[in-house]
Amino acid sequence: MTRDVLSRRVQVQGLHHVTIVGSTRQSALDFWEGVLGMPFVFEQPNLGNPAENHLYFDPGDGRLLTVFTDEGRVDAGRDAPREPGTVEHLAFTVSRATFQLAPARLRARGIEVLERDRGFMDSLYFRDPNGMKVELACYKFQTPEGLRDADVLRRAYELRVARGDDYLSPEHLADAIEELLRR
Repeated sequence: MTRDVLSRRVQVQGLHHVTIVGSTRQSALDFWEGVLGMPFVFEQPNLGNPAENHLYFDPGDGRLLTVFTDEGRVDAGRDAPREPGTVEHLAFTVSRATFQLAPARLRARGIEVLERDRGFMDSLYFRDPNGMKVELACYKFQTPEGLRDADVLRRAYELRVARGDDYLSPEHLADAIEELLRR
C-alpha cells in the first residue's frame, strides 16, 4: 500500500447506535422505557445470534439504543466490569428540569444515585439492572443557534489551557460563547 492510502481516514459522521447485552426482554423494557422514558421502537431476533432477541429504543435524538436479550438470563446483580475494552458508562442528555427531579425519582425506585459537578456539566450516575453505569448529564450552558455543543466545548477548552486552569468552568463556557457569537 502506498503511504497516501495509509494516511487516509474513515471519517465518521456521528454515533449511529449503541448495543448492550441485557438480561430479559421485560427487564430491558422496565428499565430503558419504564425508568428512563425511552420509547420502545421495535424488536426482532438478533440476526447474528438467533437465540437472542434485539430490542430497539429511542434515547430522544432519533438514534437508537439497542439491547440483546435472552429469556434464559437473569439480571446480573453486580457492577459491570471496568477494564480495558469495556464501556465505562453510557451518558444521556437531560433538561435542567429533569436533572433536578431525577435523583428523587430514581431513589423512589430503589436506585442509588451519585451526583457530580463536572465544571461544564452536572452528572448523575446510577446502574442498570445488569450493573452497567448510566449517566444523566446536563450542560451548564445553552448552545447558541448555529453552533454545536462541541464548538462551545472546544473553544472553552482552548481558553482553559491558555489560562492555565485545571478544568472547564462556567467562566470558560461564557467566554467561549461570547467569542463564538462575535465571529
